[in-house]
Amino acid sequence: MNIPTDEQLNGPMDDSMNGRMNEGIGDRMEDDQMNEDELKDEPKDEPKDDQMDELQKYVLELPLPNEVFFAMVSATANTVAVSEKYWQAQRLNGARIRVLVEIAKHGGTILPSLLAERIGVTKANISLLLTPLEKDGYINRADHALDGRKTVISITETGRKLLSEQLPGNREAVANVMKRLNETELHQLLGLLNKLSEHTRER
Repeated sequence: MNIPTDEQLNGPMDDSMNGRMNEGIGDRMEDDQMNEDELKDEPKDEPKDDQMDELQKYVLELPLPNEVFFAMVSATANTVAVSEKYWQAQRLNGARIRVLVEIAKHGGTILPSLLAERIGVTKANISLLLTPLEKDGYINRADHALDGRKTVISITETGRKLLSEQLPGNREAVANVMKRLNETELHQLLGLLNKLSEHTRER
């Protein structure tokens, strides 16, 4: 028995049909190739670095003293930023204002060496802070009355006026941050900070 061919059953296949079939096969081959490429491009899980895991665990799991230290540093930085933002809004330099405040605390006159110690800078750096203040008329420098080798720093009337006008606004800005603690908590915090400061000075 003779079995009829596809061509006998369906009629002769023209070139266009052959082309369409070939195109379909080609499209499937291209799709398969794209899928293979996508699989190659997919990110593979990186091998775990045990040393990195240990380091991450170490830096995250802080002992209580260190956790308190970093919390204190962060809180201080945030509070100082509020104060600095106020001075910047007034087009003033917070560090220079602090110099004037320290001079005022000492009665209006102070030696540069003591001033540097009070604000925690070197003698060389204190000169960098004093020069613009003197130029703007906020301080005067004069020879020491008893020791001509020394210089005395004095706050001027212009400097006193600046503090009188600007300190209230700065104090209010800082107080708005600190009011998150009640009066009892503020006293407790002050006592703890003073205790810590005394201990670090002794070392």
